[in-house]
Amino acid sequence: MGSNYYGGCDVGSTYGKAVIMDENGKVVGSSILASKLDPEETAKATIQEAIANTGNGIANISDLKYLVGTGYGRQHITFANENISEISCHAMGVHSVAPNVKTIMDFGGQDLKGISIDEDGSVSNFVMNDKCAAGTGRFFDAMARAFEMSIADFACLSIDAKEEVPISSQCSVFAETEVISMIAKKKNPADIALGIEKSVARRAYSLLRGAGIRPDITVTGGCAKNRGLIDCLEKMFNLKIVSLPVDPQLMGAVGAAEYARRRSK
Repeated sequence: MGSNYYGGCDVGSTYGKAVIMDENGKVVGSSILASKLDPEETAKATIQEAIANTGNGIANISDLKYLVGTGYGRQHITFANENISEISCHAMGVHSVAPNVKTIMDFGGQDLKGISIDEDGSVSNFVMNDKCAAGTGRFFDAMARAFEMSIADFACLSIDAKEEVPISSQCSVFAETEVISMIAKKKNPADIALGIEKSVARRAYSLLRGAGIRPDITVTGGCAKNRGLIDCLEKMFNLKIVSLPVDPQLMGAVGAAEYARRRSK
């Protein structure tokens, strides 16, 4: 059974993601798990769960014909046939499921990337902000914590805003303190959330201009599930953000699996 299946494993700073793909490029199994302290443990647990979720009789990692590792912890995926950068894998992943998309905003756990894609799915250009957590998954975790709500609830909070309450702090630590102060002053939570979403959208727009903005545009990473952020980005770019047919948090793993499928041939 395993000779016709391929794997992609993306070990990120906050989550491990894995995808199992068949020989036709269809995703047949996937998993998303919180990252452990040991990247190799994260990789093994994530890929094994993705295999279990296929329901196709695959039992072990060794049943896969080819496996590609990616993400910041890719060098620790010792059982992978090959390791490829997460930037290349995000580009290939998006290209394989939405070939018309030419620009990606990837909101990672600890960094923000702007990626421009060539016609063949390779990276044309990219820019990256990894100097601070502002505008990343960890930043939104801090904001949700300030509101004492889940990240899923926070993602929808700004939709009911009446007017923006601007956030002046870019640092996640200072921004969290600023937000707590605004809540204490009885500012409308939805208006505060809108200020947060707009602050991140402006940061993303500024960064992405360096990579080159070409339609169609999509967003990858867990933050792509943040409806408030997507709304702000669409208004700022004056473009519709393309919704992907596969969980956007899995895009790095999808690209890794697609590379595995191509490499094996």
